[in-house]
Amino acid sequence: MRVLLIGANGYLGRYVADRLLADPAVQLTALGRGDDADVRFDLATGSPGALTRFLDAVHPGVVVNCAGATRGGARELTRHNTVAVATICESLRRSGCGARLVQLGCASEYGPSQPGSSTAEDAVPRPGGPYGVSKLAATELVLGSGLDAVVLRVFSPVGPGTPAGSPLGRLAEAMRRAMQSGDSELKLGGLGVQRDFVDVRDVARAVHAASLSAAQGVVNIGTGRAVRLREAASVLARVAGFGGALHELDSPPARLVIPAPSAGPDHPVGQPPATYPYPDGCGTWQQADVRTARDRLGWRPRIGLEESLADIWMEAACRI
Repeated sequence: MRVLLIGANGYLGRYVADRLLADPAVQLTALGRGDDADVRFDLATGSPGALTRFLDAVHPGVVVNCAGATRGGARELTRHNTVAVATICESLRRSGCGARLVQLGCASEYGPSQPGSSTAEDAVPRPGGPYGVSKLAATELVLGSGLDAVVLRVFSPVGPGTPAGSPLGRLAEAMRRAMQSGDSELKLGGLGVQRDFVDVRDVARAVHAASLSAAQGVVNIGTGRAVRLREAASVLARVAGFGGALHELDSPPARLVIPAPSAGPDHPVGQPPATYPYPDGCGTWQQADVRTARDRLGWRPRIGLEESLADIWMEAACRI
């Protein structure tokens, strides 16, 4: 099976590439903007005609799109998350390859949900920010394209390679600083937010399964269990061997508060904790209904949150 992977160097794309390369039946070609891509192509600026010619030459059976932007202004997010997908869809319609499209969406497309509920694929999307809007627009383009296509709505991915700027990445960095400076307590805020954390390696398995399946439409990829950031912080402290106390600051529930370093030229002593909005625009609660993934992909998550957090900590600890 010839697979064209777009975005192989991204957080999710790296693990998708590893998973596909482990299948001896897959012949993988990576397309992207970096020098290490098999083929250099910028979806945000490249023409559908140029991509069509490449598709006709390679003739993949599956195209997997892991590319996109998570940060930036509305114009940048639209260019990388929506216009890029429009280019892929148009190119596949023009091409004679007949490839199946596996598009990685995200749970931010749903927006806030009722605490205690599980969000199924038929929920009405109400994204709470420009990122979710740009990803939802991409999903609508895929669903309306007439292609053999499936959109995997990935909930909150965690595990090795977690970006340092993400909520769990910031938690690990704050704990690293506390242990490095010998602090006996760590003050954190905004830990009441609850998310459905799914390991990136399980996401990669879901992409592999979707590539081989006949499933179409939207499929949620999560664990079916929302976890408080407070609980994740406690697990992270345990796997890190942090023996100090975790004190929760009073802060709005959808904002994460991380203490600044206690000293340094750029961080004077006494500087108040830095406050970050939780980046996905989904409020205080999100939990996936994962029955469709189980029934149509034969997929279930395998890696628990403790293992994911241990891998995040190992990478943070290497910076000590």
